[in-house]
Amino acid sequence: MNKTFLKKYLISGPYLFWMIAFTIIPICLVIYYGLTDKSGTFTLQNLMSITTPEHFKALWLSLLLSLASTIICLLLAYPLAMILKGLSVNKNSFIVFIFILPMWMNFLLRTLAWQTILEKNGVLNTLLEILHLPSLNIINTPYAIIFGMVYNFLPFMVLPIYNVLIKIDDNVIHAAKDLGANSVQTFFKIIFPLSIPGVISGITMVFIPSLTTFVISNLLGGGKIYLIGNIIEQEFTTAYNWHLGSGLSMVLMVFILLNMILTFKFDKGGGGAVL
Repeated sequence: MNKTFLKKYLISGPYLFWMIAFTIIPICLVIYYGLTDKSGTFTLQNLMSITTPEHFKALWLSLLLSLASTIICLLLAYPLAMILKGLSVNKNSFIVFIFILPMWMNFLLRTLAWQTILEKNGVLNTLLEILHLPSLNIINTPYAIIFGMVYNFLPFMVLPIYNVLIKIDDNVIHAAKDLGANSVQTFFKIIFPLSIPGVISGITMVFIPSLTTFVISNLLGGGKIYLIGNIIEQEFTTAYNWHLGSGLSMVLMVFILLNMILTFKFDKGGGGAVL
């Protein structure tokens, strides 16, 4: 028994080291800086700074854009996941591979590419000019940021939903139809309820990075639209105020914890885990 325990302990050693060094210690540092001032005195001022007009506006805009991008990703991802489920195994695997292929490219390069496409003299407006259509001034607007979020995070919505859908037994669907249920009733009473774990996982995997991002808003927003992620990034890199930056980060942790609780409640079995 002792040998088995020691073997498991040694195997889990690298994982424990990674968790302690790169997760637990950084979180403890954020909490320490967030609850102290520059003299090391305990304070809640860093947390309460979220109520200032500038910070609250950035948080509200971040929540709004994150919610919009999450809803758009869900509306696009669910039909796509249904289509992938209905394909044959060979075609299915190939299309999934093509779909996740852009994720192998650097996140920053993908966003820079869309900056080139969406700018005023970019690829999109050049194509519209050739077609004698009016140009679109999307760059440096909230719409460009939402577009960037949807493009970068859409696969994180598709894969959990697809992973749940392919586990639904076709006999269950056939049984519902044999009992007189039409396609709409089968979807809302059988397919969608069974796929909720994947939907919740997808929402979590899209909403959290959308809420905390600052690269997309910097590049596609032109530095003119400040999200809460931009405020935190500037406090650490420009103002060198780690205490305020950590305090604002702790506020975001609240939303992350709420998403984790929601995921745990609806996806206890890990049914929505990414492939």
